[in-house]
Formats: sequence, structure tokens, C-alpha cells
Amino acid sequence: MKIVFDFGGVLFRWHPASFLARVWPHRVETLEQGAQLASVFFQNYGGDWGLFDQGLIGADEVVRRISARTGWSRGDVETVVRAVPDELMPIPGTVVLIRDLRAAGHTLHFLSNMPEPYADHLSATYPLAEWFESGLFSGRVKQIKPNAEIYAMAEKQFGAKPEELLFIDDHPVNVDAALSRDWQSFLFTDAASARRELVSRRLLSA
Repeated sequence: MKIVFDFGGVLFRWHPASFLARVWPHRVETLEQGAQLASVFFQNYGGDWGLFDQGLIGADEVVRRISARTGWSRGDVETVVRAVPDELMPIPGTVVLIRDLRAAGHTLHFLSNMPEPYADHLSATYPLAEWFESGLFSGRVKQIKPNAEIYAMAEKQFGAKPEELLFIDDHPVNVDAALSRDWQSFLFTDAASARRELVSRRLLSA
């Protein structure tokens, strides 16, 4: 079994409500406010941000578009875009899970919706080559989950039949897209629950 990890919210911290509360204290006083502004800013990872994720526009252009769409100043929007790498800190429990899966003999890959500047940051900052055999960043391949094209690219890149792949992602739509291609997949909520799921699938010992 080849195990495929999503990054944001699975291996790396990504909680937009608390992130915006941290970088926009003048705009966000509560996590509820942060969640509301995140839905406008990131558009559920469609719209402007989806194009950025897919590598079809760059950081300057996504700042310009979000500012024009929302009326927020370019400076405020740029502050958020520049702060994302600091938000993407490894989740310790998932790092341990990866090490345990590798020790158990499993081959690991990644499949991440990630704009190219952030992909470059993660590649330069963390030992991705130690953790994973290979992986795909949406910003580099110009395709994006949950579109079928990126899953097909992943099958070719990972040298695997769909049924040989187990995908772990924190967005139901991405899990559903994997299942529709006959991958195995489950929804990530936290590292402890993911470990229990992997134990139940006999991929890790209890």
C-alpha cells in the first residue's frame, strides 16, 4: 500500500480563522470573525485563491485581485499572503505518524494544493525528501484537487494503480474525488484519529 498525504491541515498547520486573527488583529477579534473573513479571503480555495493554488497566477496578482474584489487594502492583503509560510508549521503528531509508517515499510507520497511560492518554502525548509518518495504540488503541475486530472497525474507519478493508493486529506470533497477513482481514502481530523484508522486497516500495529 502506498500512502498519500495532503499537506495543509494534515501535515502542516492550517487553521484560517486563527491565522487571520493572528495576522489581522485590527480586523479580527474572535475566531468566528476570523472564519467569516477567511471564507471571503480564500473563497473556499476557489476563485482568486484557487488560481493561485493552481499556479495560474502569482502572488502579486492574487493580492491585486483579492484587494479589488473585497475593498481591503493591498497592504493588508499582502500581509496575509506573506504570512502563510509561518502558519505552515509541521503538526508533531503527523510527523511521528509519517516516521512510524516509514519504519513499518510503507512508501509515502504527497498530493497537496499549494501555490508555488509556498511549495518552494516547504521544500527548502522541511525534509520532504526524507519523509516522502515523491509528491505533487498543485502550483507546480497546474492542476488542483478535486479535479480528476491531478489524481491521474498522481497515479502516474507514484507508479501505482488506484486501488494501491490510500489518501489522507482533511477536505471531504478531495476524499470523495479519490474514492471516485477507486483510491482508498479517509478524512483526516487529527493525528491520533488517523493513527487509529491506520491501525484498523492493519497498516500500523497498535
